[in-house]
Amino acid sequence: MVERKKVFVIGAGVSGLAAAKAFKERGHDVTVIERSHDLGGVWEPSRSYPDVQTQSPKELYRYTSKPMPADYPEWPKGPQVHAYLRAYADDNGIAPLIAFDTRVTGMKRRADGRKGWTLTLDSNGAEREADCDFLALCTGQFSDRNVPEFPGRDEFEAAGGNAIHSSEYTDPAMVKGKRVTVLGFSKSATDIAVNAVKSGASSVTIVYLESVWRIPYFIGGLINFKRILYIRAQEKMFPGWGQTAMARLNHAIARPFVWANWRALESLLTMQLKLKKTGLRPTKPIETGLNCSVPIVTPGFFDMVAEGRIKAVQGTFARYEQGGVVLTGGEWVPTDIAILATGWKLGVPFLPHEYARKLVEPDGQYRLYRIVANPDLPDMGFVGFNSSFCTVLSAELAANWLVRYADGMLARQPSAAEMNANIDMMLQWKRHERPAAGVYGGLCVAPYHFKHFDELLDDMGAKVRKRNPLAENLSPPNADAYARYLKSAPDYRAA
Repeated sequence: MVERKKVFVIGAGVSGLAAAKAFKERGHDVTVIERSHDLGGVWEPSRSYPDVQTQSPKELYRYTSKPMPADYPEWPKGPQVHAYLRAYADDNGIAPLIAFDTRVTGMKRRADGRKGWTLTLDSNGAEREADCDFLALCTGQFSDRNVPEFPGRDEFEAAGGNAIHSSEYTDPAMVKGKRVTVLGFSKSATDIAVNAVKSGASSVTIVYLESVWRIPYFIGGLINFKRILYIRAQEKMFPGWGQTAMARLNHAIARPFVWANWRALESLLTMQLKLKKTGLRPTKPIETGLNCSVPIVTPGFFDMVAEGRIKAVQGTFARYEQGGVVLTGGEWVPTDIAILATGWKLGVPFLPHEYARKLVEPDGQYRLYRIVANPDLPDMGFVGFNSSFCTVLSAELAANWLVRYADGMLARQPSAAEMNANIDMMLQWKRHERPAAGVYGGLCVAPYHFKHFDELLDDMGAKVRKRNPLAENLSPPNADAYARYLKSAPDYRAA
C-alpha cells in the first residue's frame, strides 16, 4: 500500500500545475507554494513583455487532458496562455491549493527524523516553518533574473537613463521616442527589438555576442517547422546516448546524407532570412548547436535589420556612460533605455549547500536521473527542468514519472547505484559526444524529446506505446496519443 504524503510543490507555472495534478490524482495532500501573486510562471502578465507568444504551436504547447481553445491562433499570445493555465488549474481543483505571495527562504531535513523537509516560508514578511514528506521543485530555468553588471550604471541612470531586465519590459509606452539598446540575441531579445520599433522608439540597436541559427515558423514560406524539427525521423539523424554498435554503424553510413540535409537547410534559411545581407549568418553548422537555445524567428526582425530600422552590432556592453553605452569593440551607442535580454539564472537558491553540491557538478552540469531526480537528494524531485521543444508535455511526463518514483511505483524503479551510473553515462555523453546537450546545465532534451519521452514511459510501465509507425516518424508529438500512453500505465492511489 502507498502511504499518503504531504507534498509541497514549489512554483505555480506550467510545471508546478502539472506536478500538483499528478500528485493530487494519486491521492496525496498537495500544497503549491508560489512567490508571485498569480499563477503562470513566465506567463504571469506582470512578467511578460509585449507581444510574447509561444515558440511551439498550440497543439504541442498543451497538457494531455486539455486542448487549447479552438479559437486560439496556432502560436498563442501570452494572455491566452495565461488564461489557458488558469482554466487548467480550475478544472483540476489546483487553484485552491496555491499559497500565493509566499517565498521559500530556507530548507532543512526534518528534525523529528521522519522523511521529508522543513521549509522556511515568507508570506508578505511573516515567516513560518512547515513540514512536508516530499518536495517537487518546479521553479525551472526561468526563475531568477540574470542581470549582468557593467561599470557606470549609477551615472547612466542618474543622468536619466534606464537599465532593465527584459522581463520588466511590460509596457511598450516606455520606449516611445526613446533610443533603445537591447543586449542579447534570444527570442525575447529580437521580440523586444521588433516591438520597440513598432512602438515608436527613435532608434533600436541590438547587441549580440554570436549569431545563431533561427527557425522561421514556416521554412521556405511553406513548411511548418514542426514538421521538420519536431519529428522522430529528424531526431534519428543525431547519434543519441547509449547506442549499440549497430546503431553507431548505421549513423556512420548515413552521415553523408545527413550532412547534405543540414547544408540544404542552411542554404534555404540563408536566403529566406537574408542572412548574408544582414551579416547575421552563423559560422557554426546548424546541427552542432540544435538544442533548446535555437530560437524561432521573430516576424519582421531580419527585414528590419536589412532596412536599417534595427542596427545589429556584435559584442557586448563594456560600460554605461551618460546618455549611452560603450561596447567592447569601442563603439558608443546613444541609449535612453538599455534592455538586458540576458536570460535567467540556473539553480535552486534555497537548497542547502551540502545538497546543492550533490545536484550540480563543478562545471555546472546537473546530476539528475531522467532529468527528474537525484538519489542523493532524498524525498525530492524536479519537474520542468527537462526542457524540450514540447515544454508542457515534458513537464507533464516528468510529473507523472516523479509521483511514481516518490511512491516506489515505477515499473522500473531504479536503485541509487543504477541512477548514479546512468547519470555518469549521460554526463560523459554530453561532455564529449554531444557538447550541445550541455547547454543550460545539461537540462535540455531537444532534439531528443521522443527518446526522452520513451524512457519515461518505459519506466512508468506504459503498455500502449506507439501510434502508426509512419505517423510516429513523420508527425510531431501528439498530446492525445500521450494521454493514452499515460493512461495505460498501472493505476493506483495512496491511502
